Parts: sequence; structure tokens; C-alpha cells
Amino acid sequence: MTGKRKIVVAGGNGFLGSRICKSAVARGWDVTSISRSGEPAWSSVTSSADAPPWSKSVSWQRADLLRPTTYQPMLKDADAVVHSMGILLEADYKGVLSGKESIWRGLSRAFSATKGGSQNPLERKVGEALMPQEKDGQLTYELMNRDSAIALAQEASAQKVSSFVFISAAAGTPILPTRYITTKRDAESTIASSLPKLRSIFIRPGFLYDSSRTFTLPIAFFGSAGSMVNSALGGRLTALAGAAVEKPLKADLVAEAVVEAIDDGGVKGVITTEMIEALANKAWRRGML
Repeated sequence: MTGKRKIVVAGGNGFLGSRICKSAVARGWDVTSISRSGEPAWSSVTSSADAPPWSKSVSWQRADLLRPTTYQPMLKDADAVVHSMGILLEADYKGVLSGKESIWRGLSRAFSATKGGSQNPLERKVGEALMPQEKDGQLTYELMNRDSAIALAQEASAQKVSSFVFISAAAGTPILPTRYITTKRDAESTIASSLPKLRSIFIRPGFLYDSSRTFTLPIAFFGSAGSMVNSALGGRLTALAGAAVEKPLKADLVAEAVVEAIDDGGVKGVITTEMIEALANKAWRRGML
């Protein structure tokens, strides 16, 4: 891809999404972020409460990912759309951690074998809203990690967008419900099989860290140690520990890799940790020229 491109980032005001926007702005692209709240609360994604200079080059739009009519106009003439709006913890799991939910009730629901998402997104008409199937309207893994991604890819395809990036994950972890990763894998396979004309890119990073979130640094340290041990054992810990022994990556590095993947028309399919690092290095070399 050459020249000025248009990229739309769903969840562009988040930890990784904002960095994807930043990397795209650095290339001179037309960047739009869509989220329920618009511009980020900068103190939650960077080390400063002040908006960085590059943020003025982003169109921070409010939209509801479950209601495609709120974001359809923003997809017009886009070259690439990024889905960066999955959830790590569901409400009942968060409730247990915060003490608002009893441990037994919250964890039994959080670790249930299945929960409702929306109506079958493959049978949804273009523009039709996603309807949460849980009685309390909870934003489940099925709804946010799977169905919202499938619907966004469908809407992007309907608008003739050429590339779609889904921020997936390297693996699950023992402390999270299995559905966290299975719903992401379901989204990947469904998008790849049902929308073959769309150049789909599935980014699978492990734990993301940044100095602006100091609590991520010790986690990354121990994760790096676990990754080295796992590598020395030939990857035998992966089945047991999942992402806990996957090499942690700096959030800015992953963002650079996402933008480089979009720019390189030959990149598609699953992008592993090693490939993420290679793409980021390629972007770095490009910036040095």
C-alpha cells in the first residue's frame, strides 16, 4: 500500500488501540477511532493526563459496536478496519474481584461452559443491531470477543474495505475462563471462512506492557522469565500455562506491527509473537530510512 490511507480503529481509545492510532498517524494516514466514549481519558492509556500532539490528527468518534448503523458511515472509503475491543474479564468475574459478587455465584457463572452472545451474526442483515442473549444483557466473551468482531468484519466487507485486523490473543491462561480464548478463535475461523474476499489479519500477542502502566512491568518480567523457561523446555509448558509463558510484548511494538501488517499487502492470516516482532522490526527499519 502506498500513499495516504484511511484506517478505522474500533476501540481506538484503549490501551493498544490508541497506540495503533498513533502509529498510523505517524505514517500520515487518515485515522478514525470509534468507541462509546470518543477521545480517551489520557491518564488511563498514557503516563500523562494531557492529550498528546498526535491525537489532534485522529477523528475521535462515538459509536456503539453493537449497533452498526452508528458506525457504518465512518467505514466509507476505509482501506482497513481494526477490531481492538475485546474484553478480558466479564462483569461477574470483575464482581468477584471487587467484592460485589459472591465468590461461588460469580465464579460459577464466569467459568460456565457457555454463555449467550448475540443472534447468529452470520444470519444478521447488514446494519442490524447485535442483541445480547443473556437475560441481564451482560457483555460476554461470546458477544464482545466473537460476535462484535464478526459483525464489524461483515460491515467492513459490505463497504468494500480491503483489510480487516482482529486483535486476538496468543492463548488463554489458567486464571481466565476457557471461553476467553475459544471465542477469539471462533471469531478468527468464522471471519476467515465466511468473508474470503476480505484480507483478514489475526494478531495474536501475549501479555502487553508499557511503563505508563507500572503494574504491567513486574508481570512482564515474570512472563519473560516463564517464556525463557518454556523455550528451554521445548514449549512443553504452553499447554499448561498458555499465555502466562508467552513472551510479553511492549504495546507500542504490537501497534507498529499492526500498522505494518496493514501496509504490507502480502500479510494475512494468523500473526504470532515472532511475526509481530518481525513486522515491528520492519517498521522500525522503514522509519530509519
